[in-house]
Amino acid sequence: MTAGTFALDDEHRQFKEVCDRFVANELLPRVATAEARGFPAELWPKLADAGLLGVGHPERYGGTGGGVLALAILSEALAMASGGLAITPLVSSYMAAPHLARFATAEQQERYLAPVLAGEAVAAIAVTEPGAGSDVAAIATRAVPVEGGWSLRGSKVFITNAGLADFLIVAAKTDPEAGHRGISMLVVERGAAGMTLSEPMAKLGWHASDTREIAFEECFVPADRLLGGEGRGFYQIMEAFQVERISLAGMSVGLAQRALDDTVAHVRERTAFGATLDRKQAVRHRVAEMSTKVEAARLMTYRAGALFDAGDPTAPDATAMAKLLAARLAAEVVDDAVQLFGGYGFIEETPIAMHYRDARILRIGGGTDEVQLEILAKRLFD
Repeated sequence: MTAGTFALDDEHRQFKEVCDRFVANELLPRVATAEARGFPAELWPKLADAGLLGVGHPERYGGTGGGVLALAILSEALAMASGGLAITPLVSSYMAAPHLARFATAEQQERYLAPVLAGEAVAAIAVTEPGAGSDVAAIATRAVPVEGGWSLRGSKVFITNAGLADFLIVAAKTDPEAGHRGISMLVVERGAAGMTLSEPMAKLGWHASDTREIAFEECFVPADRLLGGEGRGFYQIMEAFQVERISLAGMSVGLAQRALDDTVAHVRERTAFGATLDRKQAVRHRVAEMSTKVEAARLMTYRAGALFDAGDPTAPDATAMAKLLAARLAAEVVDDAVQLFGGYGFIEETPIAMHYRDARILRIGGGTDEVQLEILAKRLFD
């Protein structure tokens, strides 16, 4: 971002244009089909060819350069189509793959990271459990040492991409007596003996994404699938959360912008009491407030990404603020959109109902509102 103006520089502006064209040409025409049938497999190579799977990843494995601000821009653009179409590639390349880019050996990166960035493989990250969500340290899945590797026992829930993934990066306790210091990350490939996937979970929103439960029963994981060293998993997860939260904040901005755009178009055309709704001051002012909220969320999100890229020590605070604010404002904007659409906002004839459903999870995934508030409160009071 350009100092003083808070405007994107030429490089980021050009990248935004690439993202917007891709969404207009490839994602928006597929929204209805994806909502009904799931993420279209033909999009993976298209995303890779457009350079949208490798942002910020090492160029030697197919990465395309850029940083976290670029990822925020990408996340915003993808969410302009739908939450499900956005979260699927974001999880693979920017929530699971960073564990490979940051902590994997060269052999692991060649085997797992390069295919993801090329659109030839899909990744998932499996941390959340039935009894452990925001409290990562409370995970109960065990990885017990056995000859040649580990035996994985336990379960995971709400795992995005689980049914699509060629491999999963799984958090497990390798030393249950060590608390959060006993967590390690393991790569588990599709079809591993002892790993069972549930049917896709029926969700309120993100209908285009695949979400499942996973059970591990004496699932053997070879020793060379350990990522980043034994007992380092908690710290790896916390580091990855920073990028994930900026990405989810970007999604919040994109979803809110789409709801705003749809609302502006609707009130220009809808007639009531002898005039179009955009001539009614109460409506005009409400839409103006929606626009202000979207821009506030965008500025906070872009700022967090820029601070992260600059290595600024305040980036974690900015990230927590951006995630908290953008997700909340997205929910407010889309709720106003439903109200202004009236009955049409409550039926599937318009996309507003989809936006409404998709917005709600953004205040939960990647760390709830309460987690972000506690991050900020600790820095204020502890």
